[in-house]
Amino acid sequence: MQQIVVEAQRRNPGGKNANRRLRKSGRMPAVVYGAGREPLPLSVDPEAISGILHSQSGHNTIFAVSVEGQAQANVMVKDYQLDPVRGNLIHADMYAIAMDQLLELTVDVEMVGESEGVKTDGGIMDVVTRSLQVECLPSDIPKSIQVDVSHLKINDYIRVKNLPSNPKVKILSDPEVVIVTIVPPVKEEVVEVAPVAPAEPELIRKGKAVEEGGEEEEKGKTARQSEKSKPESK
Repeated sequence: MQQIVVEAQRRNPGGKNANRRLRKSGRMPAVVYGAGREPLPLSVDPEAISGILHSQSGHNTIFAVSVEGQAQANVMVKDYQLDPVRGNLIHADMYAIAMDQLLELTVDVEMVGESEGVKTDGGIMDVVTRSLQVECLPSDIPKSIQVDVSHLKINDYIRVKNLPSNPKVKILSDPEVVIVTIVPPVKEEVVEVAPVAPAEPELIRKGKAVEEGGEEEEKGKTARQSEKSKPESK
């Protein structure tokens, strides 16, 4: 595979205003550093670095930086900054590497195959660990750590120590760490609701209230008439 080359220019370190003017011109500030060398301030095309970060190998991509057409250096993006509002790339730290020296880096985990427990028993695959720390030469950096899950049944799991060994890539993560497990399907709990007696219609209740009120009024009228009909005592 042909190596990626990013063209860069030297820059004089400045404050926020200088960096703002640089970004307005279509470039962005960057720096290359590494063991035994002074940090080198540069300006680069943000689209070139963004394309590398969004590639299949992402931040583990090794590429060359050509400074004003001279002395290429092999680097990796060690850190970067995004604009908090727009989300575009605004700064990158690149680490110079030697192709004959071991690197420690983080590599993503990739599940391969369809679990038997998921396929036949309706289980759910729970990915517990999504990346691992590894050590290898720059030329042996894997795109991912592949984990075969096809043989897993319900409640089975794979730990780091269960992964097949690779003489070129040493896994530094704790051997007891669980990478993936198959959990039983979630059963929906059926809640029984006790039957509720139907409520008396509002119209009937009102009718009774009116009826009862009418009876009381009629009794009151009869009592008043009886009082009037009594002879007055002398």
